[in-house]
Amino acid sequence: MIVVVDYGMGNLRSVAKALAHVAPGARVVVSGDARVVREADRVVLPGQSAMPDCMAALAAGGLDAAVRETLRDRPFLGVCLGLQVLFDASEEGPAAGLGVLPGRVVRFDPDAMQLPGGERLKVPHMGWNRVRQARPHPLWAGIPDDARFYFAHSYYPVPDDRAVVAGTASYPAPFTCAVARDNIFAVQFHPEKSHRAGLALLANFARWDGRGA
Repeated sequence: MIVVVDYGMGNLRSVAKALAHVAPGARVVVSGDARVVREADRVVLPGQSAMPDCMAALAAGGLDAAVRETLRDRPFLGVCLGLQVLFDASEEGPAAGLGVLPGRVVRFDPDAMQLPGGERLKVPHMGWNRVRQARPHPLWAGIPDDARFYFAHSYYPVPDDRAVVAGTASYPAPFTCAVARDNIFAVQFHPEKSHRAGLALLANFARWDGRGA
């Protein structure tokens, strides 16, 4: 059973629909029930909005403890905000994240949003961007390096341990957009909106045994 955690934020149905499409033999469940999350074989934590709101919503539903449990021993995929909450803290507000990965989440610096030719880039970062795979991983299987994925965010993670970085993108400077450690893989982009490359990543997750490269 693949459980998409429902805490009231994010593109839950789109993620679930994409997973059902690439893994027709799997049972895909969208649930805000902590018991169901604990029973999952695989867990997906999507999300859009701000980390403090996300952490408050998880705590209100008793889902924070359930998610922490699954992070210890099951294949886990974080998407967008579901990546950011894995870290210690965010510039968005004083609420602590799950703290599973040491590091912080920062906002794109408006003063640095300029290309060499003088063109200004907007924040949030919206649209397609190329992802450079930092190292091999089962979830990158069959996906070309520099494949394009869809992004929609103003914040990104800065891990303390560079060994967890699994992918980067540039806007305009390189930033971490995918992390991996043991049974955890998380991405800043939206695989459910990323056509072939995104569906391939979700299909890889549905088959993944939770082991790294």
